[in-house]
Amino acid sequence: MPTHLKHRWSLGSNYLAGITMGDWLQLLRENHFAVDSAYWHRAAFITLASSMNSYFRRREECQFSEQIAATEIQPPLFILGHWRSGTTHLHNLLARDPQFAFANTYQVTNPHTFLTTEETNSRRFAWMLPKTRPMDAVALNFQAPQEDELATCLMSLRSPYLGTSFPRQEDDYARYLTFSQVPQAEIDAWKSAFIAFLKKLTFKYRRPLILKSPPHTARIRLLLEMFPTARFVHIHRHPYHVFQSCRHFYDTATWYSYLQKPDMGKIDTRIIARYRQLHDAFFAERDLIPAGQFHEMSFTDLEDSPTTALQTLYEKLSLPDFEKFKPTLLDYTDSLHGYRKNAFLPLETSLCEQLRDEWTRSFSEWHYRP
Repeated sequence: MPTHLKHRWSLGSNYLAGITMGDWLQLLRENHFAVDSAYWHRAAFITLASSMNSYFRRREECQFSEQIAATEIQPPLFILGHWRSGTTHLHNLLARDPQFAFANTYQVTNPHTFLTTEETNSRRFAWMLPKTRPMDAVALNFQAPQEDELATCLMSLRSPYLGTSFPRQEDDYARYLTFSQVPQAEIDAWKSAFIAFLKKLTFKYRRPLILKSPPHTARIRLLLEMFPTARFVHIHRHPYHVFQSCRHFYDTATWYSYLQKPDMGKIDTRIIARYRQLHDAFFAERDLIPAGQFHEMSFTDLEDSPTTALQTLYEKLSLPDFEKFKPTLLDYTDSLHGYRKNAFLPLETSLCEQLRDEWTRSFSEWHYRP
């Protein structure tokens, strides 16, 4: 166990602040109410927030449920890729195209209530968010594009992300990455929550959605069952860089969500296992995507020439109006000049050899030199 619990007293940047009371009690029961005493104040804060969320959820359902149920979701564009592979950068670029809509930070952490509370609360509680993400210098605010996985996590309680809050049950929650060993009733519950959230977004924006969540990389079959004409773009990055960045993520961002003391000695093993689990599923299901609905790119190409990389993406997926979008894209990429990526020490030789052996297909598939 770590001797120092980073950000122990922090209440911000905790996705569970958007849960409702009934779901919060269910989550606690499933984990035998095993919140460590070091984090009782977080549990108390979540409990208070959940009661308010339940009230506004009832109001929102009374006001919009019929209209949301009648809303049809347009075929989404899914951004696939392992954590720390460049999915956020690609998401931020595509989100600048006004023909699309996206889920923002407030909406994914308040999926039951954002239609009625976002305008007020995104201003009232803006001070609770840091200016940049804990693990890098990427700008963070309630309006920024964000992972839809957080919304379905709160709405269905079926997500690998719950293993961050309850790390002693992380192996159990890991099954929700691929859903391959999950009963059909739980799969249906997750699908229902996902569709409900996307209907709410579509009702609000009336545009096709760009969706980014790394777990979707391992769920292609499920996504095609719901959206057979959806488009997919997959971004990959050198495995060593992914590992280094994931290590850093665990040492920075995850501390804000713990409700149990983590065992940091298991982090490397979990990163390696999750990477394999995600990519095994991806390689097994990638060919299910019909021709013309899938495109793949490298983070290096996107970083070196974002305009060229996106133009190729639009061409391969038959997305319209790239030339109309191009000036906005150039303005945004110009604003990123001066951004500095994280710098890491080289990995240990023995670890490099282990990654080369454990992640062999990724090295060979995308021609990365070990």
